[in-house]
Amino acid sequence: MLEYKHLIRDSYKFYSQNLLNNLFQHPYTKIEFIEKDLGVSRITAANYLNRLAKDGILIKQKLGTGNYYINHKLYTILRNRVI
Repeated sequence: MLEYKHLIRDSYKFYSQNLLNNLFQHPYTKIEFIEKDLGVSRITAANYLNRLAKDGILIKQKLGTGNYYINHKLYTILRNRVI
């Protein structure tokens, strides 16, 4: 989490602790979650997540009509802890 904090804070103007918390609350997030947690518009939330996905911080996956943004590093940690 600390690695992402420094990476996002140093590289993006839209860094916030709420964004970081959202990215680590579950191994994935959605535009709707960012809208709610950050209090931003749908367009702004989509821009944030698409930028993070474009730069390889998140992995964008389309499922049905929605997009999921996967925190691959967190997913890997959680997957490896499951016995």
